[in-house]
Parts: sequence; structure tokens; C-alpha cells
Amino acid sequence: MKSVVDILDLSVAEVDELLATAADIIENPAKYAEVCRGKKLATLFFEPSTRTRLSFEAAMYELGGNVIGFSSASSTSASKGESVADTAKVISCYADIIAMRHPKEGAPLVASLNAGIPVINAGDGGHHHPTQTLADLLTIKREKGKFSGLTVGFCGDLKFGRTVHSLITALCRYENINFVMISPDELKLPGYVKNEIPKDRGFTYTETADLEAVMPTLDILYMTRVQQERFTDIDEYLRLRDAYILNTEKLKAAKPDMIVLHPLPRVNEISVAVDDDPRACYFKQVQNGKYMRMALILKLLREAEKDNAPAKKLSEEGYLSGMKCDNPRCITTTEQELKQLFRVVSPENRICRCIYCDTKKIY
Repeated sequence: MKSVVDILDLSVAEVDELLATAADIIENPAKYAEVCRGKKLATLFFEPSTRTRLSFEAAMYELGGNVIGFSSASSTSASKGESVADTAKVISCYADIIAMRHPKEGAPLVASLNAGIPVINAGDGGHHHPTQTLADLLTIKREKGKFSGLTVGFCGDLKFGRTVHSLITALCRYENINFVMISPDELKLPGYVKNEIPKDRGFTYTETADLEAVMPTLDILYMTRVQQERFTDIDEYLRLRDAYILNTEKLKAAKPDMIVLHPLPRVNEISVAVDDDPRACYFKQVQNGKYMRMALILKLLREAEKDNAPAKKLSEEGYLSGMKCDNPRCITTTEQELKQLFRVVSPENRICRCIYCDTKKIY
């Protein structure tokens, strides 16, 4: 049973297929109006969401299907202590596909290993957000016509920004891309994401704290908000939240065809006045997100009809065990029955990473 927890669960060929399907949906909406009739999507949102949850729901309704689910953990049996694994097994009795958002990193992976239906990760903590990445890719494709040969600037919260992590991972499968990481030291891109960037195929990587200095070089500027919900120290959040504010004055230095992206919601990191600039594409991203989720739901349901195998179990072979993940946001902190496993990423430095949340540990 195929699920999408990480953008790497989709091959480049599959991403291209989804982009083509989304383009066809845009051109021929009537063709897809009844293709999911009789199917049900369960939206399991343990964390607040506007765009992602409603986008999934709109996507399923426009495919002719139905939606069940919840938008708050407090209204579910999770508030009584039910595990993610049990929730996934229960929902598999009611629905044909699951879209899950959860504050614990690795929760959708646990769900996918226990559900008898496909699971789509709709965001897990500061970890992954693959369907936002698909929305980003469709927007870039429609606005720039390509992925390779671009200079892409990521600005703001690069430490906890799951949308940034997923998009970098996706773009690393192409070539000749220049990444420019713009953030304060406290919010720099994590090392495990940085290490994924190829050292060949024409990739370059630059870190800076100065947005205005690099603005003229960018083909894409991906803004992010500083996420209060990811901070344990409120004073640190207040100190960093206004680190970067994009306004019309700063845009004067940008290329005429540069595009501005943002996963939303924004707080004040993009001035409302920027919305009128033709380079502002973040509301197009929202629309594109619906089309890509339609394409993904359709693909996974069609594949599930061909493959009725139960959920795959995680093999312990090749992983390290006997250690505890130190990340307080990891799903292993609440799912006590989970086997804590780590994959070795650097034998020479004795570095391994939690399979659920990618947190680094020395073994």
C-alpha cells in the first residue's frame, strides 16, 4: 500500500506524472468531476490548519468523493490516550485514504505502517510537508517553466520550516540549482538537510543574513514565517520574529521576473502591499496546492485498487536500536510501544538519525 510521508516517497517520474495530471485537471476539470465517486478521504488534523485541510477537502469534493475527519485533537480519542497506530487502524475501517497533520514528527510514518489504506503526510511538526512541496513545484513549473538552472533563495525560519526542508530535498533531484539560505544564525538550515545538497551536478550553496544583498541574484524568493509554535523560549521567538520583512521598497532590487513564494500563513514577513506586485505568487501556490492534492489522491487511490496488500511493517534489519531519541517533538515520546530505531548516516563520525524525526545522535 503506497503512502506519501516524505517527498522522496515519490520518484522524479512520479512527480512529473503528478505535474502532468494537475495540468490536465486545470485544463479539463469536468473530466475529473466524478472519478472518486464513492470514495472517502479522512482528514486527521491533530494540529490547526486552514489551507492544507480545506485544500484536501476541496480536492476530494472536486473529484466527486466525500470527506470525514476532524480538525482538532481535543475532539478525538487521542485526548483519551489513543495511539496514532490505533487511530490509523480504526480510520482504515471507515475511509479509503487518510490525510494526516500532527505536531509530533514521525506520526504520519507510524500511521502509514499501521493503516490498511494510503496515508498522506499533511505536515508533521517541523519535519516534512510533501504536499506543500508538490504545490511549490507546480507553481515553479507554471511560472518559471523549469526547475534546473535557477537561483532559489529561502528566507526566514530555515531551522523549523518543514516546507523549506521538503522543497530543498525535491529540488536536489534536478541539476544546476543555486541555493541561497537567508536567516539569522539561530534559524539556519539544519545540517542533515544541508548535507543532502549534492556537491556535483552544478549545485551551489550560500548562507547569508543579508536579504537585500542577495535580492538581485534570485529567480525565486521563498519567504517563511518564524513559527511561534516551534519555540520553547518565547523571548527567543519575539527577538527573531521580525528578522525579515519583505516590502515593495526591497523588491525594487529584484529581477523583473523573480517570483515570491510563501507557504502561508504569513504574519508580517510580507507586506500586504506586495500582494499587488505581479511577482507575488503565494496565492497561486494555494490554488496549485488543490490541483496537486487532487492529482495525488487520484494516483494513490488508483494504486490502492491494484494493490490490496496490508500496510508494510518496518524491518529492524540494518538499523541501530537500544538508544532513545532526544527530540521532544518526536513521535516516540508519546507512542511508548514504538521501537526506537536509528539509521547510520556517517559511520566515520559515528552519526545516526532517528528514523521517525531525523534527529542526529552519536552512537
